[in-house]
Amino acid sequence: MLFFKETDERRPSMHVRKGDKVVVSSGQYRSNEPREVLKVIVAAGRIIVQGVNLRWKHQKRSQQNPKGGRVQLEMPIASSKVLLYSAKLKCGTRTKIKLVAGKRVRVGIKCGTQFD
Repeated sequence: MLFFKETDERRPSMHVRKGDKVVVSSGQYRSNEPREVLKVIVAAGRIIVQGVNLRWKHQKRSQQNPKGGRVQLEMPIASSKVLLYSAKLKCGTRTKIKLVAGKRVRVGIKCGTQFD
């Protein structure tokens, strides 16, 4: 049995990556419509998805933005609320990690689609 030191830092893993097509599976924005992942925040376990969890940001006037005003921005949601979109099934699917030619590849459980 292996024992790891307290200072041993491991890179946490996420089932989604930037640029992936995902389906929101719960909450206000739930649908089978595929959306793109804009940013992944691994340390917090959250992601920013295009057009999901929109909030208004009030911006002060500046030289770059002389009028100021309100801007609608996407805010982070929990990564557990999304599934990778499978074009074969036309809906979201859970994934598992498989070794293919010595590389770790994300594979859809229901359809067998490789996402990497």
